Parts: sequence; C-alpha cells; structure tokens
Amino acid sequence: MQNSVSIKDLSLNFGAVNVLENLNLDIGDGEFLVLLGSSGCGKSTLLNCIAGLLEPTGGQVFIKNKNVTWEEPKDRGIGMVFQSYALYPQMTVEKNLSFGLQVAKVPKPEIDKRIARAAEILQIGPLLKRKPSELSGGQRQRVAIGRALVRDVDVFLFDEPLSNLDAKLRSELRVEIKRLHQSLKNTMVYVTHDQIEALTLADRIAIMKSGVIQQLADPNTIYNAPKNMFVAGFIGSPSMNFLRGEIAARDGRPVFATNGVDFALDGYRALDLLQPGRNVVLGVRPEHVAVNAEGIETHKATVDIEEPMGADNLLWLRHAGHTLSVRVGGARRFAPGTAVTLAFDMGLASLFDAQTEERI
Repeated sequence: MQNSVSIKDLSLNFGAVNVLENLNLDIGDGEFLVLLGSSGCGKSTLLNCIAGLLEPTGGQVFIKNKNVTWEEPKDRGIGMVFQSYALYPQMTVEKNLSFGLQVAKVPKPEIDKRIARAAEILQIGPLLKRKPSELSGGQRQRVAIGRALVRDVDVFLFDEPLSNLDAKLRSELRVEIKRLHQSLKNTMVYVTHDQIEALTLADRIAIMKSGVIQQLADPNTIYNAPKNMFVAGFIGSPSMNFLRGEIAARDGRPVFATNGVDFALDGYRALDLLQPGRNVVLGVRPEHVAVNAEGIETHKATVDIEEPMGADNLLWLRHAGHTLSVRVGGARRFAPGTAVTLAFDMGLASLFDAQTEERI
C-alpha cells in the first residue's frame, strides 16, 4: 500500500520536556488511523505536527511523498476538524462552509458544487441558512466536518471531534464518520482518548504513552494480542484481569501457578517459551472466563458484587487472593456471596513477562 502520510524520526521538545522523540509512523493511502492514549501522551501534539500547527524539533513529515515539514498548514493538502467547532457565529452555515474557499479564490460555481456535495453527504442541507447559535451540538460538529470536507483534500485530521457531545450523539456521529470514510476513501487520522471510538472506527490503532507508540495494529490484534501490559490494561472496559504468578510444571507441561492454585495453559499459543520458574502475569479478559460452565478445568470463586448492565452483567469475584471481573449474560443473576466455578479460555489469554511487561 502506498503511504499517504509518513513521519520520519519526529521529535518535539517543549523546553526540557521531550513530548515526542524519534517517532516513526507510516499511514497508508485511504487508511483510517486512530491515535489513542490518555491525556498528555502526545497524540494531539503528533496530529498538530502533521497539520503544521506545531514545528517539530527534529525529523520530517511527508504527505503524498512531498516533504511538508516546513510548509504552511494551508499548503499541506489537509482538512482539520477540532474538538471545538470553531464556527464563525455571525455567518450562516453556508457562509461558514464557503469562507475558506472564497479566501482561496475558488470560482463560485465550484464553491456551490462542493457545498452541495458536503451538505448531501452530511445531511445538513436544511441547515445552510441557519447560524451556529440555532444548531445543536451534533449539527455544529457536522458543519465543522463539512468545512474540512469542502476543501477537497487528500488527508483529514480529527482532533477529538466528539468529546464535547453527549453519549447518544457521540454514538450517532461515530457511525456518520465511519460512513463518511467508506464513502470518500480518503486518508483519515483521528485522535481520541475513547477506546470505543478507536475500536469501532479504525483500520489500525496506534496506542501512545509518553510520546511513544506502544503498539500499532488492527483493532482485533490490539484487543486480543496486546503487545504489553499497558496496552492490555488500556483497552477494554473493564480492563483485562491481571494475575501475578510463575510458570510451573505439571505432568511435564507448563502451568501458571499463583497463590497455591495452578492453571493449565493448554491452548496458549507460545507454550514453548514458558520455562518453569519464570515470573509472569496472566491476563484474561472478563468475557473470556466462563461461570459455572463444564470446562476441562474449573476453579472455585465467590461473587463479591454484581453490576447489571442490561445486555450483560458484570460480576466481581474473589478467587485465589485476586479480584476478577467476569462478564455474563444479562439474564443470569448472582447474589453476593454465591459460590461459583470458573473456566478460563487460555486460547484467548495473554501472558506477560513480569519484569519487562512485554507479551510472551
């Protein structure tokens, strides 16, 4: 795949603070890439370097094989959508959409054509004569996306565009953005701290921590085969269960031992790397633990708290000195204090080295 955006050895310092250091990233043509991480991890800083709003301390930025490191934002072939709508309050929606094109001296027939196309794609045709104060939050964000859309650019940059909206609107606009990408097939780089947005929108996710990309992969790989404990704990709600222990041997086969309990590891994909005595952390997602199921191996546990969540219920269990979260169907109810048995799906589990926290 041809790269649409390439970041080469990018560094950015704010005084003595290194926000980004020797970061490399290639984004394919037409790809939807999500930069995901908590506040302060450098994701918005990276996006602003791509946009030209921040000048890097070192390294280069290429868009469509053109070195744009020192180009002005308007000359980079990008459209940007911010967290704040940044609409001109005194102008109508139509004027907000056309203003940048008029400044760029685009012919009026072409402006009208682009506005009509954006209005149709984003379903804002009936809003063109209104001013921003007459629009809802979701409508304003649609207009902000439309303002980027009319520029007819190769790369769209989104900086947490849905974070100011309520949960229902976020869900609706998330679908609209995904539909927009499928329709346009343009390259999109999207910054968020919301893992649901990342998992549902992205072709690939770059999870960042302290200015470093921890893992770059498709959502399925990120979720089911996290590269390290940070990624494993960051993705998933509630996060992955972590049990500290060591590798032991039972009947000549490796097992996970913790607090006097052994777990068979049959089905784990890297059994040959599990040497007895190695200190490890077992990671299991809440939905990969079966309650009161007939498994090859079951373990006794006690229900501590039940959280009904509609379609499913979340159980918090006490087991072998650990607190575990387990997801069960919404029709299944368990009172606190109930004794249950657990069966772990080791084919979907993760094992991490206790020292490096890297996946084994």
